[in-house]
Amino acid sequence: MMETYLFVKNGDEWFIDLPEYIEQGGNAGDLQMVDGADTMLDLMAERGTSVVLNISEEPFEGADVLVMTGKCDPSVGGAYYLMEKYNGREVNHRMWLCQVTEFVFGKLPERIFVKEEDASE
Repeated sequence: MMETYLFVKNGDEWFIDLPEYIEQGGNAGDLQMVDGADTMLDLMAERGTSVVLNISEEPFEGADVLVMTGKCDPSVGGAYYLMEKYNGREVNHRMWLCQVTEFVFGKLPERIFVKEEDASE
């Protein structure tokens, strides 16, 4: 099932807007995008301060794919993913997605499909 998420840049830091994570006892600091996810959002935002992404475990039209390259030690959580292409351009961008990914999907998916909302409009 495809879901839509808002990512917002505050200063030099990116965060996912996910109030339900906090409501269920999660730490607000966990919502910060770091270790490659932040620089990927910079690329997507093209100097903007927000990005809306459609995200799914299943392929959908126009989506780019993030492929898991390795899970992190449980004490760290999350996993590393590689996005080979973005909007048809080779980027080979590696990023870490933290345990919030498990909250969103209920697991760490082997593949995550993403597309910027309205990217082609």
